[in-house]
Amino acid sequence: MPEPLFLGIDGGGSKLRLVVVNKNLDELASFTAGSANPNIIGHEAARRKVRRGIVDVLDIAGLREENISAVGIGIAGASNLHSESWLVETVKPVLPESCLTTSSDLEIALAGALAQGHGILLLAGTGSAAYGVSPAGERLQIGGWGYLLGDEGSSFWIGSQLLKHVLRARDAGNAPRQSGLAQACLDELGLSEVTDLIAWVYRSEEAPATRVAGLAPLVLDRAEHGDRLALEILTRGAAHLAEQIETMRRRLKYEGAPIAFAGGLLDKANWLSTELTRRLVLPERPTAMHPPVIGAAILAKWKWSAANRI
Repeated sequence: MPEPLFLGIDGGGSKLRLVVVNKNLDELASFTAGSANPNIIGHEAARRKVRRGIVDVLDIAGLREENISAVGIGIAGASNLHSESWLVETVKPVLPESCLTTSSDLEIALAGALAQGHGILLLAGTGSAAYGVSPAGERLQIGGWGYLLGDEGSSFWIGSQLLKHVLRARDAGNAPRQSGLAQACLDELGLSEVTDLIAWVYRSEEAPATRVAGLAPLVLDRAEHGDRLALEILTRGAAHLAEQIETMRRRLKYEGAPIAFAGGLLDKANWLSTELTRRLVLPERPTAMHPPVIGAAILAKWKWSAANRI
């Protein structure tokens, strides 16, 4: 029997990542492209991007489709809870013989971070959500409603709070230079006037979520230097995210659940991740054992192993 190989596909809010691993999770090849979130770029464009990514990562690895024993996929905006048929229709034409595990971006992040099937994940990247699985297998998601309806504490939310501050300050008659953060925002975007933000936000050639989320690092940096407004925004964001975890613990009746952090805002030390660690009374900031894309491969491996009694 040839060595089993597993393909993981992670479609986050900003990037599509694919990886081929062996049974020991050793990486054989990887590929990265722009967002494949169907709610951002459209379902057909997302399908083409995922299929192209599969072809490209197999080419990098020097493999054919029949070499992949199993594939796991989790795409932001296309959870298997509501988009399973789309996930199947996206992958199966390219990998028709591979065992397929459809999931969500949250579940693959949890599997990767903890390398086990239960616990609680807090994700804060372009979007935000909490996802938990109890030891009994009960699953629960809180948040993850997308940038128009929720995603409090996410990069998009932080960036949008910054932009709203700039606009409110202008309406109040305050020049950007009176708020260091407002002026820093305009400088970051290369804009000379507050009114230029309208064209920047609403230009039609691309969805605003990724661009607005790109302002979060500016807020994080200013918070590290003691900027009052930046600290206020991040404090409110941390409160939102901590509340999701407390609600998850209560609803799953899983007070002692291991906690995992994921997403660009929480996978490194910064003011927000440090404040969340404090609010959740954790001994240290949680660090993931594996990234979400490996989590997708882990889920694929688990399903394949169960089917083959290995």
